[in-house]
Amino acid sequence: MQLAVNRLAAHLQHGLKGLYTLHGDEPLLIQEAVDAIRAAAKTQGFAERSSHTVSGAHFDWSEVLAAGGSLSLFADKQIIELRIPSGKPGKEGSSALQQLAEQSRGNDSTLTLIMLPRLDKLTKGGAWFAALESFGVTLQVDPVERNALPQWIAERLSVQGQRVAAGEQGQRALQFFADRVEGNLLAAHQEIQKLALLFAPGELSFDQIESAVLNVARYDVFKLSEAVLAGQTSRVQRMLDGLQAEGEAEVLVHYTLSEDIRALKRVKDAIGLGRPPPLALREQRVWGVKERLFERVLPRLSDVSLAELLQAAHQVDGIVKGLKQPDWPLDGWQALHRLAMQLCALCSGKARPVAAPSNPRTASP
Repeated sequence: MQLAVNRLAAHLQHGLKGLYTLHGDEPLLIQEAVDAIRAAAKTQGFAERSSHTVSGAHFDWSEVLAAGGSLSLFADKQIIELRIPSGKPGKEGSSALQQLAEQSRGNDSTLTLIMLPRLDKLTKGGAWFAALESFGVTLQVDPVERNALPQWIAERLSVQGQRVAAGEQGQRALQFFADRVEGNLLAAHQEIQKLALLFAPGELSFDQIESAVLNVARYDVFKLSEAVLAGQTSRVQRMLDGLQAEGEAEVLVHYTLSEDIRALKRVKDAIGLGRPPPLALREQRVWGVKERLFERVLPRLSDVSLAELLQAAHQVDGIVKGLKQPDWPLDGWQALHRLAMQLCALCSGKARPVAAPSNPRTASP
């Protein structure tokens, strides 16, 4: 049985199942879901708790299976927590998980919680995951995307009796807050709690939020790729500055940008040869968020503009490896800024020559 995370509270009010599987890469939301299940279990007499972490190929599954299969009229109800950080239980683990899932049926004295990282489609198609889904409840815990972050912040503020002003002023405050905490949901939660300590319940002004909320945003190159393809110029600039400050490798940022450019060129060429766009995208392994972005961007890109982007990516490849290129900045990060903004402008439909950013920390002599 699949269950949305936002439906967990309502589900728990109607009683507990014997098996819950949570998978995702958002630690805060995973922990909150686990805490909610534990709290519900405590009210129903589950007093004991044991924890197991699967590490390495030689993990002893027998102890978990023995605990999961125990039934007693006199022993305290127990919670068994099983963490599989790799998301890969292996052959023995796969068999054990299927057995564990079957044992959970009709076992009212044991509650089993299984925690996994984000799983790909192939893993979720495995027999062991199908058993967990069939005999228990599975919750896929997805990250809060940037466009949903302001509303998430507003909801969290309302829980502690705080809110922003109505209208444009309040939205500006929420957008500022989201910019400061993007990619770091645990820190965002802490910053929200800090506002409850600093200010009384009621309306928060922009000045109060600006003065209190630290810049704890964390970025990754995959989100940078999505922002560039979406044509979000200001966000791209902020993400590049953040990645540079965090010490991200220039070659990794360049690889991500150039891979997008090459994929756009391949899909464009395939469509030009008569391939239906959905098929061309699948053949280039473009799906999910990127699939939608590619569909929007491709009609805006000409063969000439893609050729220019490919040449620019080739030149920046040399720069980040220490080579000089005519008419390009000497500094790798400045060159990456210029390449990203060139692609971003084309994706947004506002293509024009983009100068390298002025950055006193990295400016060439």
